[in-house]
Amino acid sequence: MSQFFQIHPETPQQRLIRGAVEIIRQGGVVIYPTDSCYAFGCQIGDKKAVERIRRIRSLDDKHNFTLMCRDLSEMSDYAQIDNIAYRFIKGLTPGPYTFVLPAMKVVPKRLLHPKRKTIGVRMPDNAIALALLDALGEPILSSTMILPGDEFPMIDPYDMRDTVGHQVDLIIDGGYCGLEPTTVIELLDETPEVVRRGKGADELVL
Repeated sequence: MSQFFQIHPETPQQRLIRGAVEIIRQGGVVIYPTDSCYAFGCQIGDKKAVERIRRIRSLDDKHNFTLMCRDLSEMSDYAQIDNIAYRFIKGLTPGPYTFVLPAMKVVPKRLLHPKRKTIGVRMPDNAIALALLDALGEPILSSTMILPGDEFPMIDPYDMRDTVGHQVDLIIDGGYCGLEPTTVIELLDETPEVVRRGKGADELVL
């Protein structure tokens, strides 16, 4: 059974944050809150942890994982961000937006879209997620906490513990997040394209 941490959504307890990061570094799969909905997370380079997330969500190799990043500088270490994309992203971060961009070579091939070699990156507006990122010192590989056959993400950490507690290593209860996943925006040329409307889509001006 997974561990279960109750972390304050505005002032995260650093002792628990450090414990969560240690679980991630040891190859764990965690469920944690973001500014859109809860997400699965693991370390970027951990192949076994990534495959565990694929199995839990029944994902194929065409699924675009997201790298949860601390800031724009860290995003640019993993995705190719030109000046136009930089200005666009800067105006929307931190926030509930995922940006699909050409990946840098440092990103493991197994995480990329097999044909387009793209990766999703984003910076969350959530104190717990940002505290985890600061303590880890690198992006968290993430995927929405939605299970096969479900229309919406799970929102209750206690339900998550009952449902997938035997499949993950840690569930972080950080309070209510919501049902809407991020709005996904492709930035593969000069014209941004919304490929999934989610949280924040109504405020978006392209």
